[in-house]
Amino acid sequence: MYAVIVTGGKQYKVTEGEFLKIEKLELATGEAVTFDRVLLIGNGDDVQIGAPVVEGAKVVAEVIAQGRHDKVTIIKFRRRKHHMKRQGHRQWYTEIKITGIQA
Repeated sequence: MYAVIVTGGKQYKVTEGEFLKIEKLELATGEAVTFDRVLLIGNGDDVQIGAPVVEGAKVVAEVIAQGRHDKVTIIKFRRRKHHMKRQGHRQWYTEIKITGIQA
């Protein structure tokens, strides 16, 4: 069984038992989180597609850790102008484990 959920402005295809890094949620480690915006639920050939969400469907997950991704380096360079600018960015994430999918 799989589902497509929306969180943090992004869509994720999830299955039960899967680990996933999503945009940061303000939750402590070990807490449960429920995703109500489920766009699709599939179980073999049986597929339910929402308009825009599947009514009564939810995905339950457990927060495993909070962390930051690897550094992304931004370099702006102007040739022949004696100009170079460097900047780095590390995005926060929340790692979750999908514990249940309920249609």
